[in-house]
Amino acid sequence: MNKKPAEPHIDDPVNYARDVVGRDPMATHLGIAVEEAREGYARTALTVRPEHLNAVERAHGATVHAVADQAFAVACNSLGTLAIAVSMKITYVSAARDGERIVAEATPVNIGRKVSVWRIDVRVAGGALVASCEGIAYHK
Repeated sequence: MNKKPAEPHIDDPVNYARDVVGRDPMATHLGIAVEEAREGYARTALTVRPEHLNAVERAHGATVHAVADQAFAVACNSLGTLAIAVSMKITYVSAARDGERIVAEATPVNIGRKVSVWRIDVRVAGGALVASCEGIAYHK
């Protein structure tokens, strides 16, 4: 009989989420920072630079999505079990410009034994909603 190997034990899930998940290579490359992480919550931010723009000089959808995805990843991994994104739906509402700071906040909608659902909002710092997202994660 083949037994699956045990998942690594996470002693301090909030620190793991902030320091390991929050500093993954892609997020670091893009310049996304974790501003706050606590159990079931994360806030990430990015200052939009010229390389983050689309053809009409607004934050590219991939940039906005990346900031939201990073908040989602940190929040759902702060619960003590390894979490993997299953899906993420994003609705773009407005745009961010070069030099503006965009901030994503992830909060739980429902946390089940194996699946969690999250709301992630991306805003221009101190203001307008840029995108609203729903993320679903599987917990190992």
